[in-house]
Parts: sequence; structure tokens; C-alpha cells
Amino acid sequence: MSTYSISEVAKELNLSVYTLRYYDKEGLMPFIERTESGTRLFKDSDIAALKIIECLKATGMPIKEIKHFIDWCTDGDSTLQNRFDMFMERKAIVNAQMEELKKTMEIIEHKCLYYQTALEAGTEDIHKTGKIEIS
Repeated sequence: MSTYSISEVAKELNLSVYTLRYYDKEGLMPFIERTESGTRLFKDSDIAALKIIECLKATGMPIKEIKHFIDWCTDGDSTLQNRFDMFMERKAIVNAQMEELKKTMEIIEHKCLYYQTALEAGTEDIHKTGKIEIS
């Protein structure tokens, strides 16, 4: 079984060592083993768990709620429903974020077409409607 240093894990996950230490301080890594001198030893399964933590964080989930998830994982099968419900909620949140991003992309695509047409014509005048156009 391979073990990794905190700096190796930070590099693998594109995180800072400080972030990993913060996660540990906040109780998000109770699974990490330590040497007698206190050095953290990360296993492949720990890296996988950290990827889940990063995934949840990317959805906007606060550290406090991620800690609940970690606690549920530690508690075992009695919390399967809690974990399932949490991921269903996260799924709905991410779907809503994706819908908002689609609307944003439509506006950006419209403006790209606007400027492409104006560049090809050498002027914006072809777009003027008498109204103020934010360009």
C-alpha cells in the first residue's frame, strides 16, 4: 500500500498544503493516519475521499455541512439515507447552477455573434435600433 506526503497530495489535487491542513483542523480528514512524529500519511482511499470533499465544495457546500457528511460516513450504514438525501440535494443545486450557466452562455454567444457581424461589416451601425445598446 502506497502512502503519500501532504505535499504530494496537495500537488495531486491542485490544492495548497495550507488547505489540506485547514481541512484536517476542521475535522474533514479523521481518516488520515499519522506517524509517531505527527506527519500525515495519505493513502489512495484518502485521496479519493478528498476528491469527494472538493466536489462538494465546488457545489458551494459550506465546510460545516461537508463535516456533517464526513461524520455520517464515519457513523456507517445508519446514515446511508442522510448521505443519499444530501447528494440528491446537491444534484438539484448543480442542475440549477447549470441552467443559470446555460442562460449566461446564450447571452455570451449572442454578443459574440453581434461583434463578429460588426467586425465583418467594419461598424456597429448595422445593429443600431435607436435604443441604447450595451456593446
